Amino acid sequence: MPPLPLIAPQPPRLSELGEALRRVEASGVFSNNGPEVRAFEAEVTERLFGGTGACLAVANATLGLMIAIRDAAGGHPRPGTLALMPALTFAATAQAASWAGLTPLICDVDPDDWSASAAAEEQLLARHGERIGVAVPYATFGNAIDLDRYAWIAQRYRVGVVVDAAASLGTLDERGRGFGTGAPFATVFSMHATKTFAVAEGGLIHSADADCIARLRAMANFGFVEGRSASLPGINAKLPEVLALMARAKLTEIDDVLARRAAVEAAYRDALPGFGVQRPLGMRRASQFMPVLLPAELAPQREAVAAALAVEGIGTGCYFSPHLGQQPEFQATALIEPTPVADRISAALVSLPVTDAMTPDDARRAAGALVAVVEKLSRSTPRIAASGASTSIATTIVIGGGPAGTALLTAATKRNLLPGFAKGLVVVERDAAVGGGRLGRYAITSDSTAQTFLTAVKNNAHPELAALVDHPVGRAVAAYQDALGVPLVEAGPLLRVTGQRLADLTRAHGGEVLTGHEALHATAAGGGLWRVRLRRLSDGQEIDRLARNVVIATGGHQPLDRLSGQSVAGVPLVQLAGDRLLQSDDVLTVGGFDKVADLLSSRRAPRIAVIGGSTSALTTVALLLRGRPALPLGAGGITLLHRRPLRPFYPSVEAAHAEGFHDFGPDDICPVSGFVYRLAGFRLEARELVLRMLGVGGLAPDPRVALHRITGDDDAAARQVLREADLVIAALGYRPFALPVFAQNGAPIPLAAGAGRAMVDRHCRVVGSDDAAVPGLFGIGLAAGFVPWGALGGEKSFVGQANGLWLWQNDVGLMIVDQVLGQRERAAA
Repeated sequence: MPPLPLIAPQPPRLSELGEALRRVEASGVFSNNGPEVRAFEAEVTERLFGGTGACLAVANATLGLMIAIRDAAGGHPRPGTLALMPALTFAATAQAASWAGLTPLICDVDPDDWSASAAAEEQLLARHGERIGVAVPYATFGNAIDLDRYAWIAQRYRVGVVVDAAASLGTLDERGRGFGTGAPFATVFSMHATKTFAVAEGGLIHSADADCIARLRAMANFGFVEGRSASLPGINAKLPEVLALMARAKLTEIDDVLARRAAVEAAYRDALPGFGVQRPLGMRRASQFMPVLLPAELAPQREAVAAALAVEGIGTGCYFSPHLGQQPEFQATALIEPTPVADRISAALVSLPVTDAMTPDDARRAAGALVAVVEKLSRSTPRIAASGASTSIATTIVIGGGPAGTALLTAATKRNLLPGFAKGLVVVERDAAVGGGRLGRYAITSDSTAQTFLTAVKNNAHPELAALVDHPVGRAVAAYQDALGVPLVEAGPLLRVTGQRLADLTRAHGGEVLTGHEALHATAAGGGLWRVRLRRLSDGQEIDRLARNVVIATGGHQPLDRLSGQSVAGVPLVQLAGDRLLQSDDVLTVGGFDKVADLLSSRRAPRIAVIGGSTSALTTVALLLRGRPALPLGAGGITLLHRRPLRPFYPSVEAAHAEGFHDFGPDDICPVSGFVYRLAGFRLEARELVLRMLGVGGLAPDPRVALHRITGDDDAAARQVLREADLVIAALGYRPFALPVFAQNGAPIPLAAGAGRAMVDRHCRVVGSDDAAVPGLFGIGLAAGFVPWGALGGEKSFVGQANGLWLWQNDVGLMIVDQVLGQRERAAA
């Protein structure tokens, strides 16, 4: 049987275009938007786009993407502007964004149609806001993705849109129109020899907006709008006349080519009912090849599948594997979100041949060969066991791979202890990646400086981490070195990329990182061991892992049941506030301010009560004051009700006195650092608000904010504030997500955290309700309840708990690392 190559280029034959070539030679015009290019643009607009809008032919699709992305991002995007795109696309998509001066922001894909995940896109658009200059969706494998949705996105988020439709020239949308018809933004197609619309090289940009095409035409000609003076960013992206001849010839036969290929694809789909295939979108697509997913257990044997099919004369490919987020260039230069769906699809993809010469019978032959190879390999391949299933005993299981869990790893790197600590380590994380946790979902600034975030990687002993200072995520954080904190939407990406590299280092040194897993409980197993029950979220399968130590780094939350038992000024809070009550966490997350604005939209001069004296309370007030569009707050529109005095942090006694602040004594000064209110004092944005409200240094208080210190259960004024408020926001702190733990006989071990007390003691050991440390259990992170002591510093007067990324990544994290490694050394001795 004749071979079936994956791709068999069939561009028009130049040898058959002699008369047309002589016409070009006679004209003396070989480039510069000559008559052949203009004729092709007019013909393709009429034939494939119903005569609407306009088209621009360019030298290749990558150049087309470059100028279209640059134009959609405003022509002169600011450094750090992001281009949002899916992971499952060709490298040219991200390369074009980089050459246009933007940073790729790579998101996951939809599990059915394999295009950009709508939920991921909208989450990132909300999180990053105006930093995203352009969205670059990919019409995956010629699919007719929903362009009306992207027109809505452009309006809703005020973001540019450029559609990478490299393989879609000739695809018909759900209304039977050429894909891209009517879209108000640029849609960029390829005419490379390997595409269905095969020319030697070239690209095409279509838009319903003729002005957009006119700008792009000028940009493709060095930015010349009139004469030879550049008034736009430009490059030479013009299509030569000879290639335009070939494009015109291809246009005359494209309908027949598309019909034959559609029949081949249909035959494949009928012959491969048990395989994962992409959900088709639109009435017809310009099939370049047939992408198929291997069964999960055979994905690691993809090369063997390809080799077996090659023996049968059937060519294969792996588009797109690795996907964008797995390629070194973009790992070093892009922002990459967790991509579990793209990871799974990319690992299992096999592309089967679709060529102009093939028939449906050829497709059935290739499909039959694939089925036979898969059946043969399946008989000799055991099914994938539960992820992480092992009879080995882990040294330590860290439950939670967010900022606190990965802080342990960061702390270890700072003393070059990670190689030893990672041996026998298992990190368990619910999300698809470690590092970020929920931190990047908050629409507020941090109470840590940019320098604090960067100390985790700057001059790190591991080059992979040290390089992040110059990575886009590091540069984005560094831009706030002189600001009052870092927006957490900027800090989150740095933590995620750091977490990814820490995970790679952990695996390289003998550890495991189990993403997509959650820990259900831990049970004492005897002999100083713990049995931790894990559940894989993808299929619910549960496994047990044995470990000598367990670190609980699951973060904190604001439990609803806490509100039902909370009293303010002697009256239950729910009784005072009713259905006007929100928790601060709901307000501080991305979209929270919009929720508040919507709830208060009918109020001309709304009154808001914020309860609490913590950083989250002050940060909530700050967010309400600076939100946009501004709330119509009158004088005293926000009342902060607090029990303890509000104290600002100062780096020294002298600094406090210099600003006229004297409200502190010897017990309020840290003996190690000399800081005033080192632990109890507010910092950065919250500190600035406190200084204003206290009138320190002659600052004028914000008239929109009133302070009310609750005096006790008989504080009638506090009760009145709550009853009259249009909205009540409870900022009452966080409690830990404490892991359920059981004794060897199955009886629950009651923990101090369950009684509302600190989860850990001064050595980060989890304590029971009797305040005795539970052997082998440690805790770290938000709401764990750790209080610095001894060499860690802190003022004697401090009451409460200290939470801070710098502490976790340094002294607190090392406290746990040292105990685990010391335990190992003692066992070896």
